[in-house]
Amino acid sequence: MNTLFDKIWDSHVVTIVENGPAQLYVDRLYCHEVTSPQAFAGLRERGLKPLRPERIFCMPDHNTPTHDQDKPIEDPVSKTQVDTLEKNASDFGLTYFGMMHPKNGIIHVVAPERGLTLPGMTIVCGDSHTSTHGALGAVAFGIGTSEVEMALASQCILQQKPKTMRICIEGMLGKGVTAKDVALYVMSKMTTGGATGYFVEYAGSAVRSLSMEGRLTLCNLSIEMGARGGMVAPDETTFAYIKDREYAPQGDAWEKAVACWKTLRSNDDAVFDREVYFCAEDIEPMITYGTNPGMGTGITQAVPLADTMPEAGRTSYKKSLEYMGFDEGDTLIGKPVDYVFLGSCTNGRIEDFRMFASIVKGQEKAPNVTAWLVPGSWLVDAQIRKEGLDKIFEEAGFELRQPGCSACLAMNDDKVPAGKYAVSTSNRNFEGRQGPGSRTLLASPLVAAAAAITGKVTDPRTMIKD
Repeated sequence: MNTLFDKIWDSHVVTIVENGPAQLYVDRLYCHEVTSPQAFAGLRERGLKPLRPERIFCMPDHNTPTHDQDKPIEDPVSKTQVDTLEKNASDFGLTYFGMMHPKNGIIHVVAPERGLTLPGMTIVCGDSHTSTHGALGAVAFGIGTSEVEMALASQCILQQKPKTMRICIEGMLGKGVTAKDVALYVMSKMTTGGATGYFVEYAGSAVRSLSMEGRLTLCNLSIEMGARGGMVAPDETTFAYIKDREYAPQGDAWEKAVACWKTLRSNDDAVFDREVYFCAEDIEPMITYGTNPGMGTGITQAVPLADTMPEAGRTSYKKSLEYMGFDEGDTLIGKPVDYVFLGSCTNGRIEDFRMFASIVKGQEKAPNVTAWLVPGSWLVDAQIRKEGLDKIFEEAGFELRQPGCSACLAMNDDKVPAGKYAVSTSNRNFEGRQGPGSRTLLASPLVAAAAAITGKVTDPRTMIKD
């Protein structure tokens, strides 16, 4: 086979159960507060300790408030979950980056930016968006709580080897088209089940042209089309991003690592179970109109007609539009917006804040819009301030909040009220995802910024300063 995925997977197989799954060695286990408590409880019940604690990193992110983090968490459920993770990490001798710690933030933002995630690794976490880390040429995927316990105890998990898919995107991305638009476009074509059972490698000239932040966004959204994970072969962009980061190899070890990482690519004659091709020039800024991430369209296009959908799905399609308050054939441009959210493990990195700032600089936030600008980590927060982006935001009427998952999901204080529309840079637009009854339109930081200034869905290309 000799695909990139095969090379990494096969080199981490400890043994294969007869007529069953592979026992796969795990290089990194990341833990957050939501999916780990029962796993730690299981260790205690069995009298076990983590086999390799130095390979396990813990931090709260889902339940953390994005304001007053130096004060006790007010919500009792959130406080219990965060406190429990801190106690578990302490009891079992694990590295823990708590709230207000300079290395805290969203785990899928912190790990790459600190050099914890490296090419060739196997990485797991009790979170579906673990696929993010594949952008650095790693095999990374989400696992369930019972598997978290397994990884804690043995540094291995049992997994069936998935099939492989290569998605090639060739050509040059147009003005105002970001990695988020690429991902939403691919999902709109493949649907949310189009990659089920596969591990995806993204390739092609458009993918190679993406920054590391863009690749992280692309791989983050792999799970939203059913894929087990997504990855991009490491190259000079990857190496430049990793070099000199805190946990990255240094000195002679760096040179040896890069030499090894350069071998991590699919062979020219590699055979994938499925290959899909897209043209970069066909992609424009995207926005979703429905209640799953695959229900997206180019921002200048109309909401599709129900009779263009497969007959079996038309009833649920109409139900989705009813929930969103849209009609078939509607154009979303000009639709009023109540909330704008910039952040999440999808778009909470420094490049995303630079994009947002490029639109809002010298402008003024629309009075009808509530905007939450939430860095993905304290390192991103520091870079925002170093570059003076915070001043741009402040002058335009925006407030910079503290790091966390925030309004990506309704597990903390940042909830969108029922019936309100939110243009969000996060990853999911399910019913109630951002708060009971909330209506989410997924989009890029550029589309979010344009909506925040105009108070309505706006094509960001009309606002980009050449």
